[in-house]
Amino acid sequence: MGTPSAVIFDVGKVLFEWDPRYLYERLIEDDQALEAFLANVVTREWHFQHDAGRPFAETSAELSAQFPEHAELIHAWGPRFNDTVPHAIPGMLEIVRELDAAGVPLFAITNFSGEFWPDWVKQHAELFDRFRDVVVSGDEKLVKPDPAIYALALKRFGLEGPDAVFVDDSPANVAGARDAGIHAVLFTTAEDFRAELVRLGLLSN
Repeated sequence: MGTPSAVIFDVGKVLFEWDPRYLYERLIEDDQALEAFLANVVTREWHFQHDAGRPFAETSAELSAQFPEHAELIHAWGPRFNDTVPHAIPGMLEIVRELDAAGVPLFAITNFSGEFWPDWVKQHAELFDRFRDVVVSGDEKLVKPDPAIYALALKRFGLEGPDAVFVDDSPANVAGARDAGIHAVLFTTAEDFRAELVRLGLLSN
């Protein structure tokens, strides 16, 4: 595999924290009720439909019909989605800025609702203006680790697999990127990822 010259980031849990708990702990006071709601109602599997391109109006209507007693809480997911992405992962935004200052081309592939992405990303324009392109799963109706999303991203980014480093917190997504010929790194901490970038010659000590 050749030496990478570009970096492709995941967004949720790599650049920014994401967890529905950050929203619903503000709306549900009882801890036991909160845990039950997150485990049984607004599950990760339910939300994955948004990443795959389904409209929130459809998914929320279906879920509210199944759990009518929670309809108001379910509806809050849409207008308050940004509350589920509360802050950056420590050290990662600094790495983005450092790579950008070094002239390294930056891209992203994110499993993210195409419906929620525009409103959220405009709050972080200072960061994402540094990116040349971002593939958003909900817009493409392709989700990681589907091989098709990596193929689409590489074509759009004008890269061959060995040209890029990809970082993601999901082992399955990392494996999918490796299958596409990309140098893929499982995210743990900013310190560990920066050390890998130094090892690859993309950043200096």
